[in-house]
Amino acid sequence: MRRPGAPASWIWWRMLRQVLRRGLQSFCHRLGLCVSRHPVFFLTVPAVLTITFGLSALNRFQPEGDLERLVAPSHSLAKIERSLASSLFPLDQSKSQLYSDLHTPGRYGRVILLSPPGDNILLQAEGILQTHRAVLEMKDGRSSFIGHQLGGVVEVPNSKDQRVKSARAIQITYYLQTYGSAPQDLLGEKWENEFCKLMRRLQEERRGLQLYSLASFSLWRDFHKTSILARSKVLVSLVLILTTATLSSSMKDCLRGKPFLGLLGVLTVCISIVTAAGVFFITDGKYNSTLLGIPFFAMGHGTKGVFELLSGWRRTKENLPFKDRVADAYSDVMVTYTMTSSLYFITFGMGASPFTNIEAVKVFCQNMCVSILLNYFYIFSFFGSCLVFAGQLEQNRYHSIFCCKIPSAEYLDRKPVWFQAVMSDGHQQTSHHETNPYQHHFIQHFLREHYNEWITNIYVKPFVVILYLIYASFSFMGCLQISDGANIISLLASDSPSVSYAAVQQKYFSNYSPVIGFYVYEPLEYWNSSVQEDLRKLCGGFTAVSWVEQYYQFLKVSNISANNKSDFIAVLQSSFLKKPEFQHFRNDIIFSKAGDENNIIASRLYLVARTSRDKQKEVIEVLEKLRPLSLSKSIRFIVFNPSFVFMDHYGLSVTVPVLIAGFGVLLMLILTFFLVIHPLGNFWLILSVTSIELGVLGLMTLWNVDLDCISILCLIYTLNFAIDHCAPLLYTFVLATEHTRTQCIKSSLQEHGTAILQNVTSFLIGLVPLLFVPSNLTFTLFKCLLLTGGCTLLHCFVILPVFLTFFPPSKKHHKKKKRAKRKEREEIECIEIQENPDHVTTV
Repeated sequence: MRRPGAPASWIWWRMLRQVLRRGLQSFCHRLGLCVSRHPVFFLTVPAVLTITFGLSALNRFQPEGDLERLVAPSHSLAKIERSLASSLFPLDQSKSQLYSDLHTPGRYGRVILLSPPGDNILLQAEGILQTHRAVLEMKDGRSSFIGHQLGGVVEVPNSKDQRVKSARAIQITYYLQTYGSAPQDLLGEKWENEFCKLMRRLQEERRGLQLYSLASFSLWRDFHKTSILARSKVLVSLVLILTTATLSSSMKDCLRGKPFLGLLGVLTVCISIVTAAGVFFITDGKYNSTLLGIPFFAMGHGTKGVFELLSGWRRTKENLPFKDRVADAYSDVMVTYTMTSSLYFITFGMGASPFTNIEAVKVFCQNMCVSILLNYFYIFSFFGSCLVFAGQLEQNRYHSIFCCKIPSAEYLDRKPVWFQAVMSDGHQQTSHHETNPYQHHFIQHFLREHYNEWITNIYVKPFVVILYLIYASFSFMGCLQISDGANIISLLASDSPSVSYAAVQQKYFSNYSPVIGFYVYEPLEYWNSSVQEDLRKLCGGFTAVSWVEQYYQFLKVSNISANNKSDFIAVLQSSFLKKPEFQHFRNDIIFSKAGDENNIIASRLYLVARTSRDKQKEVIEVLEKLRPLSLSKSIRFIVFNPSFVFMDHYGLSVTVPVLIAGFGVLLMLILTFFLVIHPLGNFWLILSVTSIELGVLGLMTLWNVDLDCISILCLIYTLNFAIDHCAPLLYTFVLATEHTRTQCIKSSLQEHGTAILQNVTSFLIGLVPLLFVPSNLTFTLFKCLLLTGGCTLLHCFVILPVFLTFFPPSKKHHKKKKRAKRKEREEIECIEIQENPDHVTTV
């Protein structure tokens, strides 16, 4: 019947929503019937898949060895600049030249020698030389060395030429000449291992000096070390989640409690993850430590489906056959679970798209998509079969733990109290008074009898509003302080040698930036005074090592005039570059000869910038300032240092996946605005997800978490985790037909609060062991996921229950409908009384 004043289009959309909803429910009902009629098949197929793919995962396991490919932006200008710089000035190892800081170093070893506080490293030359000789005497590798720089320098007061008075540390670099061949590379790897062992041994022998070593493989080794350290902790997490799921699914009622179903639900998610890992390795995937988050991500979504199915089972009618109860539970739960699983797949699918510029994020998202698909399949097949068998046991009155027949009440009366407590279903004496025995589940009882009344109390609501304002303020404050995590140290094991080395280097060698190569890649009129002035302006603010400046100074001292091209190049080649003190500049100039005329087609300068403690941020700023100048000035140049490959637009590269994922979620919710159960449900869902996402982003920034590939993956997960828990609650609220909003939110919490609390609690308890893994990667994972679970729990149980009582949707039309129905019933009763006054019938 059409409601007065309602437009025809609105009625049409409402009918379409109802048709879609009932169609999906009908499909899920039939799916539940199919599983309940063939439980052995749906139990066997997932088990066979797990065994097959699990064995494949063990046989094909291979770690990722290229750390740059994994964490550096895949498409960056720095990589193009590196190729151009290498083509202009290639490193000729056959001439036994030393590597410079402008080349990708290949195999190398570095050591920082640090003197005790108050001592001068310059006075401990004997210890430095002994260390140096020990390194040079090593076999299995041809090495060169370069004394890189001093650290913690104190200059002589009032010294015009900046004489060094003392220093705390010295850094020495040893480069290996491996010639790029595989045997030489293996030889170099062996040398690096021996180098690290030597440094550890020398540290034990020489107590006067502290030695901090680094090799080319150190970053990869310490990155992969996180996975080794986390193995036992992941198993502890699994045990904690199993225990929590088992206990939260138990009841005093030995018939209706389902502890084994909670246990089997977690195991279902575990075997789906093993199968996904097998698929990943069969498709030539390589493992890296960022994939450590997959079990936690998949568990948070999978156990939500498990607990929702258990709650759906409790809401079914107990007098129905167990197959019909399974089908009703599927019809009630799987529609929403299908929608949330689809959103998981869409968001992580977008993260795996070509738009993602970080290979680690792309690989993670690809693996997560496979995990979500298999997770969904295993929940409705394997766990659904377990639910069928558990329902059959309940219908036949078998004990939920011991699987034995529950004795009669008369038999139990003759037994001890402990036996009655273990074997009684708790409702044999009062079953005819109980409308729903499942309401005695301890979480459901707590929500119904205590929490729902408290959170909807009018005196509590003002404090909730104040709490949300505080939450929003801190979140906004954190969002204004976001910083990108281009520092690769944030992904390494925290007690690793690489982290110790980086800390010492940052403390004592942060006064200057890395050596930046300034490459002029086009012919230039160096003899022109205007060009000379432009070069001086570009190099202004830097400490420059420049053949141009040295040559100008040489001309000035020698009183030689070279104001034209021929004189300039002739003096440069015949006089300047033949001087012993200037011969090293030959490698910085490229000459070409056309007939009898020589030209300078390219050249290279060295720039070093003065920096503060935040060295990396300032280097990025230098890079961003110099690049635009190469387009606006008449001089065509590029700047490059190997570290630029990791820094170049890293912030943009890591934020793109979460922006794409967020845009995808919002687009899906907006496009389905008039096709879902209720438009206001989508509106509230968008607001809730936005609030949770910004809250996690802001609070994690205040908790000193930068935007790196791990935190970005956690932010993508936060979008889905929030939808996973808020969607059922909100859709139940907007569809509720109680008289008031308060009654509707109580009904929603009573229906879905148990599953939400079970899942978030299991999720958060499972994160605790990550605290004991000494790794920056796991610390970031723990912080982000803890905030994700905490903010979601806050919104589901505190913020939404209060705010939904203030704002639409209104429940007045439901109240009017009920009044109309009540009036209609009263009229029917009056008519029956008039027709038969001797016999009154209540309809």
